Amino acid sequence: MSKAKTQLYYAKQDKITKEMQYVANTEELDVNLIKNEIKRGRLIIPANINHKHLNPIGIGIAAKTKINANIGSSSIEKNIENEVIKTQTAIKYGADTIMDLSTGGNLDEIREAVIANSTAPIGTVPIYQILHDLKDDILNLNINQMLYTIEKQAKQGVSYFTIHCGFLLEHIPYVAKRKMGIVSRGGSLMASWMMHHHKQNPFYEAFDDILDICRMYDVSLSLGDSLRPGCLADASDEAQFSELKVLGELAKRAYNKDVQVMIEGPGHVPLNQIERNMELQKELCNEAPFYVLGPLVTDIAAGYDHISSAIGACVAAWKGAAMLCYVTPKEHLGLPNANDVREGIIAYKIAAHAADIARGRINARIRDDKMSDARYAFKWEEQFNLALDSDRAREYHDESLPQDIFKEAEFCSMCGPKFCSYKISQTIFNEYKGA
Repeated sequence: MSKAKTQLYYAKQDKITKEMQYVANTEELDVNLIKNEIKRGRLIIPANINHKHLNPIGIGIAAKTKINANIGSSSIEKNIENEVIKTQTAIKYGADTIMDLSTGGNLDEIREAVIANSTAPIGTVPIYQILHDLKDDILNLNINQMLYTIEKQAKQGVSYFTIHCGFLLEHIPYVAKRKMGIVSRGGSLMASWMMHHHKQNPFYEAFDDILDICRMYDVSLSLGDSLRPGCLADASDEAQFSELKVLGELAKRAYNKDVQVMIEGPGHVPLNQIERNMELQKELCNEAPFYVLGPLVTDIAAGYDHISSAIGACVAAWKGAAMLCYVTPKEHLGLPNANDVREGIIAYKIAAHAADIARGRINARIRDDKMSDARYAFKWEEQFNLALDSDRAREYHDESLPQDIFKEAEFCSMCGPKFCSYKISQTIFNEYKGA
């Protein structure tokens, strides 16, 4: 197989690509910094050569914190139009990447529609289609079919794959000590296959072949955390960190083959353990970008897990995570709809933005300062436009004061015209500014 030229390949050659320049412009960073971060393996640009209408993004510690939105069908809900609507909703409200986790319906057609409607990079978990094509019998998995499915998705334009390749046969005894075992769908499937055949993880065994495919289409790898903790009691245990060490070793192999790579992380983690998780990932994985699911900081927020997880996500990003995988209110309860996608994205945009401010990222607070000025000047339309969810801000304002005249009012419905602290402050300062 011939060697294709990936973003990492060009960076190693000290060459700047149009994708690097695009990212530098959007991040307001020097393009040589972007190139050098890719060269070091600390930043990736997932940009499949077949996703023609892609707006490239950079994922790494030098860039703004990114968020991913998961969508996808199930065996119960498998309407292509619903996934297109979710995709469009995700783009509208600011998802940086979208993962199609479909498991039901015509997966190829769903993926094709999602890619066609997205300017953001699309990620997938190939094992889901592999299982679907095996008629749900994972025990019949073979490496040839696995590689066929991976290349088919690469040809379609998928920009990054989650591959569960770091969970090894020798890790299974660690899982037996857990309260909740394996909560990763891909991880549980690999455990079933390994236990039945008493053989090593086929994704691990075929890792070099997977790298060859990724290099041909410049697909990035998101090394999946099959053993991520699914509850606070299992956080930071031997199973999780044993897999993380293997992921670090695989990241080096990917780098040596010019394949861009990021590492997936937990999961459910108590707030006081998040910083240590970030530090250990940097140490074991050569500072490859860390892509975390939450983490959720409590197990009892069913229906509100987008909030519980956004708390953990903010801390994780503050302490070094490069991308946050959103959680919706439906987490643990059901398949998200378009409104759930919206709620999850906004929660995570808040977490990512707060972390960027805490890290002192360039120009991170400009929008906040503009919002403060607009509030103090009662510029309602400007406030709506500056909000992360402009539609929701307008909706809540107009709930009690819908008439256009109130867009010019120097009060809202909470304080009314007599008790607005802004107005009182301005009156005081104007009255006594010459004193």
